Amino acid sequence: MKKKFIDYFMRIAELTSELSYANRLKVGAVIVKENQILGTGYNGMPAGWDNKCEVVIPEVVDIENRIVEPERIVTRREVLHAETNALMKVATSTESSEGATLFCTHAPCIECAILIYQAGIKTVYYKETYRDDSGIKFLQQGDINVHLYET
Repeated sequence: MKKKFIDYFMRIAELTSELSYANRLKVGAVIVKENQILGTGYNGMPAGWDNKCEVVIPEVVDIENRIVEPERIVTRREVLHAETNALMKVATSTESSEGATLFCTHAPCIECAILIYQAGIKTVYYKETYRDDSGIKFLQQGDINVHLYET
């Protein structure tokens, strides 16, 4: 794929991420085949649910009134990842993701990597690394072409 198209589709993934209601991290994904967009997705709650992607865990105070653990924001378990949302859009269409390319603003986690592999996607471009590289390693072991996007 030509660099100008790689840049174009990554920009679309970035724009798609802006649709997310998440406060901690906004992620966007685009699935492309033969330079045609098959599906887009962003991280968020399932359709029909509220758009609150995180919950606040209150601070923990010990018996002597000392803060043991500060208040923190945690992503809800129900939040769908951008890659999953994009894959579901393709799965509910008449298109096939076999041999497609996925562009994502962030490296896929292991769960999304498994779905990407199973969907027949052959190439993944990502812009930001994830705290855990097990998803990238899984894709590489499955002979998926994985590229860290560079401007």
